[in-house]
Amino acid sequence: MVARNVRLLREQRGLSSAELARQAGLAKQTLSNLEQGTGNPTVDTLFAIAAALGVPVTRLVAEREQVMTVQRGDEVVWQQHPGYASRSLDHIYGSGVIENYVVRIGGESRAEGAGKPSEAHPVGTLEHLYVISGRVRVGPADTPVELSAGDFVRYPGDRPHVYESLDGESVVHIVVSVPRVQPGTGGVHVARSHGDGRR
Repeated sequence: MVARNVRLLREQRGLSSAELARQAGLAKQTLSNLEQGTGNPTVDTLFAIAAALGVPVTRLVAEREQVMTVQRGDEVVWQQHPGYASRSLDHIYGSGVIENYVVRIGGESRAEGAGKPSEAHPVGTLEHLYVISGRVRVGPADTPVELSAGDFVRYPGDRPHVYESLDGESVVHIVVSVPRVQPGTGGVHVARSHGDGRR
């Protein structure tokens, strides 16, 4: 588990094993053994790696959470504050590029090829989707979910995924979190691909 978590976090940050070992003040072989699951790291070693990765040490020793989360609009609790009420959709840890979109799916936005799976984004990418209006089928191509207005879902964007309106034109708000900047993941590219109602 530790080996998998360290390797994933290192790759998300675009670090080589040698660079992470240098930043953590460790021998390269020590880190290599850890990532291969053959090392027996001390507590001090884990804290050094966590500090170099910029995460709490618990991120290295805990099972990775299931990244598909659904929140139904009729099941949420709104928190009351002086003058307003708020609803928490989700929170994640890490750094990188955060992209926001309002997307129309179906209706006049429908184009030839709509409904086909979108290509996977860089490893570690998450998509957070809130349905503003309509009914949609979205999420990983092999396990999509049906959502209505007020529903929310978070799912891995680093696997093929789909967007499909089930009721004329639907409008959704999508936040894409990319762990680090890579060629082809900038806002211009993604915004253009959203132009036909799909990515």
